[in-house]
Amino acid sequence: MALLPPFFLDTVVAIGADGDPAKRRWIGTGFLFGKLITPVVDAEQRSYSLWLITNKHVLQSFEDVYVKFNSAAEPNSKDYRVALIAEKGTPLWVGHPNDNIDVAAILLDAGFLKQESRRFAVFQSDQHTCSKETMKTGVLNEGDRIFVLGFPMGLVAPERQYVICRSGSIARIRDYLEDKATDFLVDAPGFPGNSGGPVISCPSASMIRGTKHSERAELIGIAKSFIPYVDVAISSQTKRPRVTFEENSGLTSVESAESILQTVALAAKLLKDRRAQAKFQATERVQTEFVGSL
Repeated sequence: MALLPPFFLDTVVAIGADGDPAKRRWIGTGFLFGKLITPVVDAEQRSYSLWLITNKHVLQSFEDVYVKFNSAAEPNSKDYRVALIAEKGTPLWVGHPNDNIDVAAILLDAGFLKQESRRFAVFQSDQHTCSKETMKTGVLNEGDRIFVLGFPMGLVAPERQYVICRSGSIARIRDYLEDKATDFLVDAPGFPGNSGGPVISCPSASMIRGTKHSERAELIGIAKSFIPYVDVAISSQTKRPRVTFEENSGLTSVESAESILQTVALAAKLLKDRRAQAKFQATERVQTEFVGSL
């Protein structure tokens, strides 16, 4: 019995820094998201633009990062450079306009990945994403189970990418559903490297009478950071603080799927507007691997 669709695992990629493979550090997680652009009745005829989703703070300190993809034909993986800054200093990624919402999107070329025989899957915006409107119907509540996918502590195998799945539950979400907060909390341990990983709802066949339940696994958000517990040691002689201790509380802050949809919509609009204004010159484009220029 599977509670998590197996192909969800193939949406997730490790994000690394440093051009030297021997020194590469795996600093975060990202996942592939498809924005519907051809809404037709036949699901097989629908088309999507492909986006890499992660946190702003994973990208902000770098001019480029590396993403790891498994081969679809061989038992190995390959790292690809993703440029984050164009030649004239224009960012190639777009962040959510709200400074407090930690979501970033980068346009990718799905054709390149297919040409390279990479193994990958996509969260489709109309099929696998739980919007805030749907959440408000009561399908998600405190205590409901969730999964967090990612690469905590940079645990990435050099020969093959195997995502780590951890389970937990929704700790607090009603403040988000009542528009009092832009994020929500899950009771699931997060560590450096988890940032940017997808958070998935767990389907359930059981429920309390009179309440609703989620019948399928869906993307409900993106892991942002763990909530620290800070304690201070006080000197018994001077009564002054001497040492500060920080521990992981086991709670993780999650940006919503709604914020992901908003970020991708903004990025797509910027791309369309810039193309319409003919601002793209050949010298302004950065042709690095499969990255689309914004």
